[in-house]
Amino acid sequence: MKRTMKLFCVISVIAVLGYFGFLHMEIQESIRQQIPEIADYLMILGARVKGSVPSLSLQYRIDKAAEYLSANKHTVVIVSGGKGPGEDISEAKAMQQGLIAQGIEEARIMMEDKSTTTHENIVFSKELIPDTATSGLIVSNDFHIYRAVEIAKKEGLDMKGLPAKTPKVSLLKSYTREYLAITKYYLTGLIGR
Repeated sequence: MKRTMKLFCVISVIAVLGYFGFLHMEIQESIRQQIPEIADYLMILGARVKGSVPSLSLQYRIDKAAEYLSANKHTVVIVSGGKGPGEDISEAKAMQQGLIAQGIEEARIMMEDKSTTTHENIVFSKELIPDTATSGLIVSNDFHIYRAVEIAKKEGLDMKGLPAKTPKVSLLKSYTREYLAITKYYLTGLIGR
């Protein structure tokens, strides 16, 4: 009986590690996709704001978007994220302020400030996509791109990811949480909810 339990535990651990390895490969593949040189719009997904200061994860998203927008003057941007606990301003407002501080004109920035999940980010932002826009990029940290693009597909949007780096201090936590979020999608089909 003991040997059977031991064997079961070993097989379970190997299966879980193999599954996480598979998810990690999916994530890595999604961030290696070719990025369109000129997209019509960007959609930056929200992340935590500490008071009125973007978290490092969110700052990396702002910086990556600002870099792309500076090189592509006709691309517009949708900043997406509501106001959560411990946030004095919405995530969208923090992103708007961060982009303007880096020289992006306010007229190019559209705000979606009601969403509280990745799924809502995309669903609510979809309403703001210009009618003439055909190509879009989702901006998020690299660990989050795979799931975000999958949600967009489910919502009828053909988007690629523009990955920002993930802070080293939160790599393990971010990837572990993302493996669980992707698993929830696989199990329920309700990605991001």
